[in-house]
Amino acid sequence: MKNFQLAEPQNLKELVAFLAKADGSAAILAGGTDLFSLLKDEILNPDVVIDLSRIKDLATINQDKAAVRIGALTTINDLASHPVIQKNFPGLRQAAQAIGSPQLRNVGTVGGNLCQRPRCWYFRDPLFICRKKGGSRCFATQGRNKYHAIFGAGLCNIVHPSDLAPALISLEAKAKIASTSGEKELPLADFFALPSVSVRKENVLQPGEVLTEIVLSNPSPRLRSTYHKLTERGSWDFAVVSVAAAAEVQGDTLTKAHFVLGGVAPVPWRLPAFEKRMEQVKLNEKVVAAAAADALKEARPLGENAYKIDLAAVLLTRAALSLAA
Repeated sequence: MKNFQLAEPQNLKELVAFLAKADGSAAILAGGTDLFSLLKDEILNPDVVIDLSRIKDLATINQDKAAVRIGALTTINDLASHPVIQKNFPGLRQAAQAIGSPQLRNVGTVGGNLCQRPRCWYFRDPLFICRKKGGSRCFATQGRNKYHAIFGAGLCNIVHPSDLAPALISLEAKAKIASTSGEKELPLADFFALPSVSVRKENVLQPGEVLTEIVLSNPSPRLRSTYHKLTERGSWDFAVVSVAAAAEVQGDTLTKAHFVLGGVAPVPWRLPAFEKRMEQVKLNEKVVAAAAADALKEARPLGENAYKIDLAAVLLTRAALSLAA
């Protein structure tokens, strides 16, 4: 591991000042559940590590008349156990509870979960210099690709590992980003970047910028949400395929439906055509399964991961029917 300096900002103003001074050579330490392994394996070699633990204002959940504001340093466990989340956003709570182990949820943070690096074994292995690390090829294309992407890949075949991201995007969350230039908000769906946009990164954060808050509009009384996740192991595992879904329920039909797949693409993957077919119709298993099969025809599996198409169809069906139940 390369030697580095440790910075401990006391507030957001000091944090963005440290980031600006580092000019892209800094790594951010929140819970550390991902960063420590990246440092140990020399995937990251920062000059400065910025410890955020003293910035308590970023570790809160607050609700005002317009929105619920979730600080990026909020732990996964605090998110899952917060009364506002439990009451209004059950799908988000389910996603939080599906992450790792109790020990990891006690230290891992919302911002860290959204900004974590991919689990691709070629990226994580120091011996493979893949495109994401500055190389000229994606080894998963012709290599072992059981857990890799079936949508949005080619240049790089990673899948985004976050459980919270699909759930938050299904709820139309926004991300707040800070820098020395001030603060800005953007839809969380636009926070993530395909390899065709940025093969070296998974999000749109620029040097000197940091994710500080997630904003959720206060929900309609008709809002329902859910999260379904399939893993290879019973616990402590990343999603092979996951589905987050949210919609407003009117009678026996859905409106404003959002379905987001996880574990299948380099970013959380929306299915607009499927969403449209789920709205304003009486749902049953046959209708949903047919719509899911049509939506998944756009998948482009690799040699070992076509099974993800069938798993995604099952989870989409479960999610839609659970919203309408």
